[in-house]
Amino acid sequence: MIRFVVGPDGTVVPDVEETLPGRGLWLTADPALVEKAVAKGLFAKAARRSVRTPADLRALVTGLLRRRCLDLVGLARRGGQAVAGFEKVAAALRAKAIGTRPGIGLRLEASDGAADGRSKLDALSPGIPVVDLFDRGELGMALGRDDAVHAVVGTGPLVQRLQREAERLGALTRGARPSAG
Repeated sequence: MIRFVVGPDGTVVPDVEETLPGRGLWLTADPALVEKAVAKGLFAKAARRSVRTPADLRALVTGLLRRRCLDLVGLARRGGQAVAGFEKVAAALRAKAIGTRPGIGLRLEASDGAADGRSKLDALSPGIPVVDLFDRGELGMALGRDDAVHAVVGTGPLVQRLQREAERLGALTRGARPSAG
């Protein structure tokens, strides 16, 4: 679900962090539903007042969710909860830990990465969810590198937030949830 609020100027604003003041207008993270809500004026009906809805609302929400996910990946890296690179990821998966922190919560794969490396890591990570919504440049930037194809994030509240945001982004961008690997 994605929360929207009506701003002081009467414009519908996506509230992906769910912290903005005001009555929330909730929509399922479905691209067709967002487009339908914009086309049929459903935000005005739910808000019980006249509102302006940006025509590119879906793109706006997608961009905000993408930025939020990448910010969480960067936060995980800075907190020592994420590693990148095939060898480091494979070692973490074998040890079922990142450094001294036990557990692997999520695997990140670049959408433009080669299938052979991914399949090798698939064998090492049964049951670990895989997110492949970002290209190698985006993933690399979030991880403080030029590019990154493979990464893992440890367990904990941060990975739970990241997984939730990735599920919402995945639902909006391709109508499906991230795959479980």
